[in-house]
Amino acid sequence: MIKNQKLIDRFFKYVKIDTQSSEESTTSPSTMKQHDLAKVLKAELEEMGASNIIYDEEHCYIYATIPGEKPAIGFIAHMDTSPAVSGANVKPRIIENFDGKDSLLKTEEYPELLNHFGEDIIATDGTTLLGADDKAGVAEIMQMAEYFLTHPEVKHREVRIAFTPDEEIGAGTEYFDIEKFGAPEAYTVDGGKLGIIEYENFNAAAAKVHVHGKSVHPGSAKGIMKNALEMAMEFNAMLPSNEKPEYTEGYEGFYFLESMKGDVEEAELSYIIRDHDRDIFEKRKEMIEKIGSFLNMREGEGTFEIEMRDQYYNMITIMKDHMELIENAKKAFEKLGVNATSEPIRGGTDGAMLTLRGLPCPNLCTGGYNYHGRYEYASIQEMEKCSDALIEIAKMI
Repeated sequence: MIKNQKLIDRFFKYVKIDTQSSEESTTSPSTMKQHDLAKVLKAELEEMGASNIIYDEEHCYIYATIPGEKPAIGFIAHMDTSPAVSGANVKPRIIENFDGKDSLLKTEEYPELLNHFGEDIIATDGTTLLGADDKAGVAEIMQMAEYFLTHPEVKHREVRIAFTPDEEIGAGTEYFDIEKFGAPEAYTVDGGKLGIIEYENFNAAAAKVHVHGKSVHPGSAKGIMKNALEMAMEFNAMLPSNEKPEYTEGYEGFYFLESMKGDVEEAELSYIIRDHDRDIFEKRKEMIEKIGSFLNMREGEGTFEIEMRDQYYNMITIMKDHMELIENAKKAFEKLGVNATSEPIRGGTDGAMLTLRGLPCPNLCTGGYNYHGRYEYASIQEMEKCSDALIEIAKMI
């Protein structure tokens, strides 16, 4: 049974606004349609009576304050959705009292669904992603804000809110103004399963491998042709075959070939490189460079050109000195009857970037699952608990 209809109404409203970010863009935000949600959130915050509302119209950030006792506590969520699957014309639907018989969400393919029998599930029609990542977090923060503004008798810390663009392409904090945000500590609300609190994440890098070949008629190619596609495949085959996302879990890192393109003359491989351990992370990057050097020795200098850049680092190096944030979150969930635990993030968040910039910012769950795909779903009961947990955290004066 849905206890908080307004929370779900908000979520439905937000996911129907297309805010998909773009990795190909050179602007900030990467897509102007992210402003569509930002304007809606600004208007709603004004209507509910939030203070110090700031809309960064250039870079698409929203900041707001819910007055209370100092020191302030912050909550952050991102407005964009993944470029991996379309976020246009999202048609959310509710599967009441889930029994495992849905035609789209099958328990044999997604066994986590077995934990949601009897719950009310929000899913798509199978043509788009849902957008729970991270509009579930946005809706839960907005619901918390409205609760405090309509219950002035409830004592709580001053709450600072921020909504960011472009998190899905790793640019969510590029223009985030920590001083304007105004909280000494915060949480991102951008996780998944109920009760999971995250304060460790991957170290991350991106690599592009450019392969330069030589084309000639295949009938007279012997000793002359250098097929960039073949050489690219050889490069990939030299990486450890068991260190791919589909074979790893927990703290295990990986090399992920995200895309490849090309022809005989030119080919390109795009990788992301991940590991929780900083030393192993550096060795992974060295492996990419060593393979390129080895193949260049054989094929000729300049055949393989590698561009590599670090994207973010593990927030644990800072968070280990701010574990009270984790303990407070656990207490909040436990007060709601939820057994809270910590798990490493097999990815990154805006919070990781902000933590390394001096704003301690672990990550909280939202109740969403199967992010970035057509089989994404969210548990209404978990979303309600997640929103209630934000209220409990803010009440810890």
